[in-house]
Amino acid sequence: MTDQSNETKSAAASSAGLRGVVAGSSTVSDVNGEKGELVYQGYNIHDLARHSTFEEVIFLLWYKRLPKRAELDELQQSLRRSYDLPPEVAELMKQLPREADLIDVLRTVVSALELYEPTARDISREASLRTATKLTAQFPTIVANSDRIRRGLEPVKPDQRLNIATNFLYMLKGEVPAEHDARVFDVALILHADHELNASTFTARVVAGTLADMYGAITAAIAALSGPLHGGANTNVMRTLLEIGKIENVESFIKQALAEKRKIMGFGHAVYRTEDPRAAHLRRFSQEMGERAGDTRWYEMSRKIESVMKSEKGLYPNVDFYSASMYYTMGIPLELYTPIFAVSRISGWTAHVLEQYADNKLIRPRAEYLGQYNLPYTPIDQR
Repeated sequence: MTDQSNETKSAAASSAGLRGVVAGSSTVSDVNGEKGELVYQGYNIHDLARHSTFEEVIFLLWYKRLPKRAELDELQQSLRRSYDLPPEVAELMKQLPREADLIDVLRTVVSALELYEPTARDISREASLRTATKLTAQFPTIVANSDRIRRGLEPVKPDQRLNIATNFLYMLKGEVPAEHDARVFDVALILHADHELNASTFTARVVAGTLADMYGAITAAIAALSGPLHGGANTNVMRTLLEIGKIENVESFIKQALAEKRKIMGFGHAVYRTEDPRAAHLRRFSQEMGERAGDTRWYEMSRKIESVMKSEKGLYPNVDFYSASMYYTMGIPLELYTPIFAVSRISGWTAHVLEQYADNKLIRPRAEYLGQYNLPYTPIDQR
């Protein structure tokens, strides 16, 4: 390696964790950390959360525009026809260890699905859209089934009359949810659908960049999500709330935790320097769900924690903070919080894979070498 190439490489050396480094181009979503804005294909997340549906957002992410009525109807029907799992995969799920982490079950089942899809290796636009439809439709079924199997219950057959959000809650609990609960969950899916080049999305694009099929790319994305530095924050938020117990304990608990250098989950973000725009909607839903349940303590405790964290650290809540109490009040088990993230994010992951296939170039960055050069080789018997 010449001195000139060393200099070029050094100049291009990235920051740790690629923070702030532009690693590719995309139209799928954009995060403005300074202004606290999130955009999907040009549409502000607040407008989508107020007026759209998850299925409409899926279409937007895949086709780069909002659907017409007939187009949305067609997509909805395609998704609903795809809810059921292949019988072999449904049976496989019953053989997996019940104590397994449910995000690992999801990863394993998605990998297995490829074996029962004859056209899995076809990465043409048309075939990839069919795969994206199947995966987006089947993720809720996998997650709901895995929870029921874990609890020793029979899985509930999906209802093709219901949208994704309503059907998931139905399969989870065995009864059709209240319209309000279904709408709240639908908006939660919208809010988690995509978030630019986060770790799991970047992983999916790296794998797709090799021209591996979509099942492989999504399996890799789930593996990335399973890491505690990416997924699981809202589960830990709820565990913290349960540990605190009541609002009177909040301030002393948080201040002591900060003094002990403990991380308070659900605050701060790698990109946002102000409030995560998604948190505003989830804060309201946490309050609404508490009021409907006649128990607002988790919401009130969350508000108090938010106040203390702003005062002590100047940090704002992120998307994970209020989703924790919202899901808990809805009766959703803590073990499902990360898999539910995947139920939403599959729409964004597949959108990025589709975009990668459409204008592909192998993703192959360089590393800044910090090792030695020209070490003399010593034969093994002389070492």
